[in-house]
Amino acid sequence: MSMRRALEFLFTRVLRSRLGIALVIAALVFGVIGAARLVSGPVDPTAGLSNRPREPISTVDPEAGDDGVLANSAAPTPKTRPGELPPEQAAARFTTAWLTGPGSSADKWQAHLQPLATPALIEKLTGADPESVPARRVTGEVALRPRTETFVEALIPLDNGQLRLELVAPDGHWLVDAVDWERQ
Repeated sequence: MSMRRALEFLFTRVLRSRLGIALVIAALVFGVIGAARLVSGPVDPTAGLSNRPREPISTVDPEAGDDGVLANSAAPTPKTRPGELPPEQAAARFTTAWLTGPGSSADKWQAHLQPLATPALIEKLTGADPESVPARRVTGEVALRPRTETFVEALIPLDNGQLRLELVAPDGHWLVDAVDWERQ
């Protein structure tokens, strides 16, 4: 009779309460975990995400050579199509046209710059005030920093600062693609 009372108490009171349901769920979860461990077999303590690799993980083929900027000691030689201006002359002509801004109309200034610049730069300069050109004259020679065969940076000293131009030549014809001004 006591067994019957215990089962009756279990099914009528304990399993109908929140605590009873939580205990049944916990027992099921631990049962599933225990069964999974039994089925999976012994665990290798060296396997898993918690162990670090013995050597660095590399995503670069070590036999492919070094592609870093510092590894290449020789500067690339800019390529120019025959009959076209080399990058230093293209930069000098653009600078001369850029300095004609003050005192000229916006349309005339744009017309001087257009054959020497990329369409993207001309679009950026649309609406720019030619009077905003901060310098008046060139005070030194164009200094080139070749980055690749088709991309160079030109530095031009001016009367009150330095003009930095980025020139591109995907087809051997050098055009200015970006203009930056540093006041000194």
